[in-house]
This record gives sequence, C-alpha cells and structure tokens, in this order.
Amino acid sequence: MPAAVAGPGPYTAGLVTKRPVFGCLFEIVETLVLTLIIFLVIQNFVAQPYKVQQQSMERTLEPEQYVLVDKLTPRFDAYKRGDIVVFKPPADWGNEETPFIKRVIGESGDTIEIREDGLVYVNDVVLDEPYVYADENGDPQPTTASLDQSTWTIPDGEIFLMGDHRSNSADSRTFGPVAVDQIIGRAWLRYWPFDTFGVLPTPTYPELAQTAP
Repeated sequence: MPAAVAGPGPYTAGLVTKRPVFGCLFEIVETLVLTLIIFLVIQNFVAQPYKVQQQSMERTLEPEQYVLVDKLTPRFDAYKRGDIVVFKPPADWGNEETPFIKRVIGESGDTIEIREDGLVYVNDVVLDEPYVYADENGDPQPTTASLDQSTWTIPDGEIFLMGDHRSNSADSRTFGPVAVDQIIGRAWLRYWPFDTFGVLPTPTYPELAQTAP
C-alpha cells in the first residue's frame, strides 16, 4: 500500500516570506549613515589623508604625493623635533583649505638660531639635518634667516617649523612659531604613489641629548 503524502499546511517548508521594500530601503540607508558616521569620526579624530601641494618638503615629500595624518596620538604624545606636521597656516599666508606641511625644528623653550654658516643651532648646538634638500652633487642646501630676524626663543604652547627645502619654504623663519592648537596632525605614512609607500621616519638628535631648554 503506498505511503500517505501529507498535504500543504500552515508551516510548509520552502516558503520564503518577501520583506517589504520599505524595510530593505531603510536598512540600506541605515548602513550608509552608519558608514558615514564612522568615516567622519575616523577623519576628524583618528587619521586624515592629505595631498602634498607645496614644494617645501622636497625631497622628503614631493608634490602630488599622499600622506596619512595621525590626529589621535598627538592628543597624548606631544609633537617632537623631527616630526613632519600638517597645520593651518597663519591668516596672512594662506587659507585653511590648503594646509601647510613642515618639519618641527624647535620645541617650546628652545632657542633657535640660524647663523651665517648656513646651519641651524638649537640651544647653541648645531643641528644635524640629513633631510635638508641637497643639490645634484649631494651638498645640503644652506639655511638662511629672514631679513630681520635670525634668533627665536619658542614660547610655551608653540613650535618652530621649517620645510626641508629651505630656499623654497615659507615657514617659521618668516611668520614665526606656530601654536600647537593650529596643528592638524603628524604625517606618518606616505601611501601614494604606491611605489613610495612607507612610514615617514622621525630623525633623532643625539647631539641635543645633553641640552635642555
């Protein structure tokens, strides 16, 4: 006798309930909004991409290269000499839509002096600067002071900034030290073009180890 076959019932297997179109659209919008919020939080508080637009950091950084700017660690790790930072330029020198990128040369309390020998002195000690732009023969470019000032004492809460391409850089030699609260973040990773990918090294200055502001 053939086995009986159960007829359709209220819980028949294989049925798929179609979700309302409105519910699907709501989930898509919700996902997009959440993604946007995460992106904005990361960009405003963690890291932000930056396109190099000036020539003042050649040959460390070239125009059209992209770097990732760390905005998180400076909240608990102060900017140090040798850091490359992105900052809002003084009002008379640019606009906030085009930030500047320079290197920290002087910290709060330092005395910075540019002498006639083309070298930079920090607290009367000559600074070893292998990153300074060099000519085709490998000779480093001399650093010159502004016309009216060659010595600066850095106030609390400010830092002294210069570009690596000293003859092609508007920096603290002309507009003075920059307040730390104008710093956007520390450039730490060059990521484009891809063949230049790498962490930007921060130099050390052992010659200053025995000096104090």
